Amino acid sequence: MKELHRTVLEQLINSSAEPVVVAQTSSADWPVVLANPAFETLAGESEVRQQPFADVIEQMFGRSLALEISESIRARRNSAIPVDVNNQEFVLVLKFLQASDDGKSEFFSGYLRQGASAIAAGNAEIQQALVNAQRRIRDMSRKDPVTGLLNGRAFRDVLDHDWAVAKRDESSLALVVFTLDDFEKYREVFGRHAADSCLRKVAGAIRRCLKRASDVAARIDRSPGEKFVVLSHSSDERHVQEFGASIAKSVRQLGLHHPRSKTGRFVTVSYQVTVKNAGATRAKAAEFIESVLS
Repeated sequence: MKELHRTVLEQLINSSAEPVVVAQTSSADWPVVLANPAFETLAGESEVRQQPFADVIEQMFGRSLALEISESIRARRNSAIPVDVNNQEFVLVLKFLQASDDGKSEFFSGYLRQGASAIAAGNAEIQQALVNAQRRIRDMSRKDPVTGLLNGRAFRDVLDHDWAVAKRDESSLALVVFTLDDFEKYREVFGRHAADSCLRKVAGAIRRCLKRASDVAARIDRSPGEKFVVLSHSSDERHVQEFGASIAKSVRQLGLHHPRSKTGRFVTVSYQVTVKNAGATRAKAAEFIESVLS
């Protein structure tokens, strides 16, 4: 961002009574590059710049909403999402921006409006965006119907986007693939409905272990066995190994009885960690995931 443009933009943002934030989507972790005092006050922090936007949103609104907002950002959708801050109703409006000087730097702005007054004012754009947001929530085409995690197609869409960003930044992504041990034998003993219930509980254990809104989990339809995959933005393989081990431990601690398991009395998962620097390879995202699933 040119200095003159930045100075003018900062003055405009700081003069706004509405909480406003700008983050850069063409950089890993979507760092906050601008935030006015009204937003920082609402966030409860005096300085949010350079913090990952997903982390800021998770702290303000909780993990579930942070995941929904992250999905909108990855899909580059202008959105308006109802939120609650300190028992006050707001509408968080996301707008995508592109710097005209280089054509590559992508940003988005987020600003908060009082929900009731914004809707009452008849703002057609916000009302339509709210309808679209509700439709997306109802749209289950991206979700695995059994576990509620992303399905394989949606996960690949997320990976494509994050891989492209990581390639530009020459940064790394990690995939952790979990396979349920001897799960076909579990299904043979207890039947399909019990197996689906087991998959939901395992998915819940995985979801609870995710540390950041940028972590994404999915159920992958791939033989042999039932597989889950988690995308992490960590480049530290030891840290990702510990992350995988914590998920495996959480699944084991569910205490789901498995009379035909070769690994113990309960349902367990095996896992494989792969960390790859996207900028150091010519491989595409599809090749990356296929290499770890094969």
